[in-house]
Amino acid sequence: MLGIDPDVLVSLALNYGIKIAGALTLLFFAWVIAAWTGRLVNRRLERAEFDLTLTRFFANMTRYAILVMALLACLGVFGVQTTSFAAVIGAAGLAVGLALQGTLSNFAAGVMLLIFRPFMIGDVVEASGIRGKITAIELFTTTFDTPDNRRFIVPNSLIFGATIENVTYHPTRRVDVSVGADYGADIDASRAVLEKAAASVPGRIDDPAPQIFLQQLGGSSVDWQVRVWCDTDAYWDVYQATVRAVKREMDAAGIGIPFPQMDVHLDGTLQSG
Repeated sequence: MLGIDPDVLVSLALNYGIKIAGALTLLFFAWVIAAWTGRLVNRRLERAEFDLTLTRFFANMTRYAILVMALLACLGVFGVQTTSFAAVIGAAGLAVGLALQGTLSNFAAGVMLLIFRPFMIGDVVEASGIRGKITAIELFTTTFDTPDNRRFIVPNSLIFGATIENVTYHPTRRVDVSVGADYGADIDASRAVLEKAAASVPGRIDDPAPQIFLQQLGGSSVDWQVRVWCDTDAYWDVYQATVRAVKREMDAAGIGIPFPQMDVHLDGTLQSG
């Protein structure tokens, strides 16, 4: 009726029907293989005790890569120039990359944090002006919980690009307590009193031994520093105990802890009203 040879229609139907059936078959097997490969990658990395976040990321990336390759192969069967299609994808990817530049930098920083591991979940860390316990390390952000129970979610690029202090990295820490002694007190007597105070601190460890350090001759006092080592988990308890021991021993020895003061000298004679 339309002037088309039925034999041509049959030929076209068979030709494209075979191609469509082949493409659908290819996509089906690609879907099955992609799912199987993704699960395989996930299991292997979990057995290797790899990071859970990166494990899921690599498993999904493997799955999507297989599906994209299968789709491009199907387009090639129907005569679509995959080279031009790839160029379009590349241009679109560049545009998306420029739009998501900050997000991608956070992603890259997250990967570096997970690879080099300057800190782990549970560590107390100071980074990007925040000090707190690490509760989560994601690909884009890291979560801090502060001692006063505040939660900070910080972009990874701000952490990896700055100085990171891992407070709880080592099992032991040193407690430093500075104190000023009256200038009238004997130097050796002051040292002996502070050594006695350091020796009485509960929770301290003996190796390294406590140290009494003479810092300087200050404007109003002779400045000392009492240095005591302890387990990292007991830092603040030992810090308070050290301050308490220093104050009690200095009071018991009659050594004053002076405060800043100023002497004013007047030239001439004061005249009363």
